[in-house]
Amino acid sequence: VELVESGGGLVQPGGSLQLSCVTSGFRFEVYSIGWFRQAPGKERERIACISHNDPSPYTADSVKDRFTVSRDNLGKTVYLVMNHLKGEGPAVYSCATGGTVTAGRPCASASIDEYNYWGQGTQVTVSS
Repeated sequence: VELVESGGGLVQPGGSLQLSCVTSGFRFEVYSIGWFRQAPGKERERIACISHNDPSPYTADSVKDRFTVSRDNLGKTVYLVMNHLKGEGPAVYSCATGGTVTAGRPCASASIDEYNYWGQGTQVTVSS
């Protein structure tokens, strides 16, 4: 199982970024994928997740209306489009999945502990 994130970088407040999570080594259509972020000294938080053919993917209240999660099932890739980024300092954004994080249940119902396959993360810094 492999997940590889890309697309992070330095962006000014109000700017946009698109993160990608390319996956391999498992049946992409069976599992949900989550996006998480962790700032220095803070707990990791799930900000979005999406299942196969999910008409209503989950986005956290803290990023709702600014972030959009989507997936390309053919390319086995999940995207996170982040608009109107706030000057919250650096954070590492990671995608993840897990053996029980299956498409047959709402992706937000899975606890963070159930995500046991993680990418290496990509750093996003929002600063002027």
